Amino acid sequence: MEEVKSNPFFIAADEKIYDADKGITRQFVGYDNSIMMVKVMFEKGAIGQQHAHIHAQTTYVVSGKFEMTIGDETKILQAGDGFYTEPNIMHGCVCLEAGILIDVFSPIREDFYATI
Repeated sequence: MEEVKSNPFFIAADEKIYDADKGITRQFVGYDNSIMMVKVMFEKGAIGQQHAHIHAQTTYVVSGKFEMTIGDETKILQAGDGFYTEPNIMHGCVCLEAGILIDVFSPIREDFYATI
């Protein structure tokens, strides 16, 4: 992949909102080839399908309530909570109360970047 880099500032009102899945949208906060931060907005009942990827991921719950499953473990997460998942581990969530997650991936999610 060629070298990529986002703008140095993220102004939410100025950035495009992309559809991710039913009831889920995202904005790209900042990225380069080694890291990507994504703001993900969920409607109540939206499902982040179980999946795995080659990226390390850490996520912070800004608002809402989520039933998060990583591997065989499930926890309820709410504002102020977060999680980390190693590469290639199955994970996904169900949004119990509308909310926002901040996902950070390393390296960049090339599949996400392709949609920008």
